[in-house]
Amino acid sequence: MAAQNSQACLVLSNGMKMPQMGLGTWMIKPHEAVAAVKAAIDAGYRHIDTAYVYDNEEQIGQAIKEVIAEGKVKREELFIVTKLAIQYLSPERVREGFYKSLKMLQLDYVDLYLIHSPTAVQYIEDHPLPTNEKGELLIDVDVDYVDTWKEMEKLVDEGLTRSIGVSNFNEKQIERVLHVAKHKPVNNQIELNPYFIRQQLVSFCQSKGIVVTSYSSLGAPDKASEGGPDILSDPVVKAMGEKYNRSPAQILLRYPVNRGCAVIPKSLNPEHMKENMKIFEFELSAEDVKSLDDLNINLSQLKKFWITFNDHPHYPFA
Repeated sequence: MAAQNSQACLVLSNGMKMPQMGLGTWMIKPHEAVAAVKAAIDAGYRHIDTAYVYDNEEQIGQAIKEVIAEGKVKREELFIVTKLAIQYLSPERVREGFYKSLKMLQLDYVDLYLIHSPTAVQYIEDHPLPTNEKGELLIDVDVDYVDTWKEMEKLVDEGLTRSIGVSNFNEKQIERVLHVAKHKPVNNQIELNPYFIRQQLVSFCQSKGIVVTSYSSLGAPDKASEGGPDILSDPVVKAMGEKYNRSPAQILLRYPVNRGCAVIPKSLNPEHMKENMKIFEFELSAEDVKSLDDLNINLSQLKKFWITFNDHPHYPFA
C-alpha cells in the first residue's frame, strides 16, 4: 500500500503536517462513503475532508474505524478535517455543532476544524441549511464569526481539535480573525481553479502563514451538461496534458499544488484516486502555471449558492 511521503505534506503554522492531497467528500452519498474512504486509504491518502452538512460523517467515521482496526493505518497517521455548519455559528451553538461531528466520526479529536463559511443561517435543529417555503436559505445577520472563532479556540485548548481554520473567508474577514486570535487560523479552504484563480486571496493567506486548500479544483464537470464551461475540456488544459503525458485532471490538480496549496478532489473511483496521487511525480513549469492563470474568468461554480447571501453583512465576495 502506497504511503504519503513528507514531500507531499504542507507544514501548518502550528507545526502540524497536512498531506497535500486529500479526499474531498462533498456530494459523496452516505452509502458510497465507506468504500470511498477505504479506497482512498489504500491509494495512499491520509487526509480526509468532510463536513457536517455533507451528511456522510457517520459513514466516514465507520470507514476510519475499520481501517484502523484492520491495521492498515494508525489514527496518528490520518489528517481528518471537518467543518462547523453555518447554523451553529452562534457562540452558544459552536460546541454542540462540534460534538455532533465528533460523535458521528467516532473520534477523540479531529486534526483540523473549520468555520464552513462566515455567513450564518438560522438555527433549526437537524437542518444544517434551513430554508423557507420558497426554498430560500434562512440567513442570520446577527452572528459575528469573530465571536464564533473565540469559541473554536476553546476546542483547541481542550485538545478536541489540533488546529482550527476557516473556509470561504476573504482577506478582510481573515484580518478581523487575526486581530483577536489566540490561535491563528492555519487554513482557508476556498474554491480555486484556473477559471477562478483567487490570486490576491491566495497570496494574502500565504503571507500570513495560512495554508490554502483548493476545492472544486476540476471546476464542476457536472455543470457542463447544463451549458456551463467544462475546464477539463479547455484546449489549454488538454494541450498541457499532452505535453506532460498526463490527464487533464492531473494538470488541474497539479496547478494548485504548484502554487503551494492543498487539494481535495472528490472521487469514488479507486483508479482515479491512484492517478490523483501521481501528481507528485511531476511539476508544471512557471510558464505553464502562468498559462493556466491566464484562463481566469473569475467564475465561481457555486454562484447560485452564494447569491442567497448577497445582502448578508458577511458575504465573502463583497
